[in-house]
Amino acid sequence: MSGVKSTRSRPLFELAGLFLRLGTLAFGGPAAHIAMMEHEVVRQRGWLSHQEFLDLLGTVNLIPGPNSTEMAIFIGYRRAGWRGLILGGACFILPAMLMVMAIAWAYLRFGSLPQAAGLLYGVKPVIIAVILEALWGLGHAAIKTRFLAIVGLAATGSSLLGVNPLIVLFGTGFLVGATRWVTHERNGVVAVFPPPAVGPPMAFLTSVSAASGAATAVPFGLWPLFVFFLKIGSVVFGSGYVLLAFLRSDLVERWHWLTAGQLLDAVAVGQVTPGPVFTTATFIGYVLGGTLGSVVATVGIFLPSFIVVALGGFLVARLRRSPVAGGFLDGVNVATLALMAAVTWQLGSAALVDWVTVLLALVAGALLLRRVNSAWLVLGAALVGLFAAHWMT
Repeated sequence: MSGVKSTRSRPLFELAGLFLRLGTLAFGGPAAHIAMMEHEVVRQRGWLSHQEFLDLLGTVNLIPGPNSTEMAIFIGYRRAGWRGLILGGACFILPAMLMVMAIAWAYLRFGSLPQAAGLLYGVKPVIIAVILEALWGLGHAAIKTRFLAIVGLAATGSSLLGVNPLIVLFGTGFLVGATRWVTHERNGVVAVFPPPAVGPPMAFLTSVSAASGAATAVPFGLWPLFVFFLKIGSVVFGSGYVLLAFLRSDLVERWHWLTAGQLLDAVAVGQVTPGPVFTTATFIGYVLGGTLGSVVATVGIFLPSFIVVALGGFLVARLRRSPVAGGFLDGVNVATLALMAAVTWQLGSAALVDWVTVLLALVAGALLLRRVNSAWLVLGAALVGLFAAHWMT
């Protein structure tokens, strides 16, 4: 019996180790996090195929919440069932949460943020290399036809021109799905979209959102803090800029819980720390309510992701059973890669600023081709960045 128990526990230990490490070293935002996950679970471990990873990625782009955290939850579920679902997401969130709490403590004590410019100077070029490697591998699985290649190029151009990401995702998905429907109708095949698997929980979360947004003045308390961040986690589609708009509207302008400067500092902390960007909520919770406030805010903003993934985990399989719905998912997958490519272009212009950063990116790319673990590359680049920042000052 002990041998059976040990065998069952092994996937859980593997999941915990992987996502604790990624949560500690995954700098660079959702695109970088997803690229590192692809490197680990597809290339290094073979837990998922490229197509399975793409289908999960397309799905998390269609539901609200932080994309990379939802990928961790999905991967955990695929690897070890319900326990893996909880463990994958929690281990990815926990390191960033603890780091942000420590930064918030220093912020309240000393009145400013720790400097992270040198750290990011070294890490950003490596992140570019990691994302490009992921795009190359996933692109082979996603771009199955010349039509999908053309659609992907159009989606990339639309994203670079500033078209809303949700329009790019759903527009591309419906275009490919409609094309697939016309093809099957001509061949006499009836294909029907399966009903949405996440309708009831999303309706519940939307009602929570409406209820929490109705008040015009709310005194600070842990329960209002929890409900507010539950609303944010229920309706925001993974974008830091959309998150900023929600936070500013309520916390600064309506309720006056934070100053504009404190809000910008909170968003900056979410950007410069590894792991999910939504740990901005952890910082805000600590500033407003100490350790308990940070825990309440963190649970509130991430809880909807666990609920939606748990209730909608079988959505991918249902989509793939219908040719037309599968075409919709193929379109979403291509659009997702297009959005990642556009983000990489924008990040690259800010990351590759001199010969040192270009060299770091090239070396990282070469080492990735030799299957060097991306997390170690990020850690090494962080040390190089800190050294370079000290040497150049």
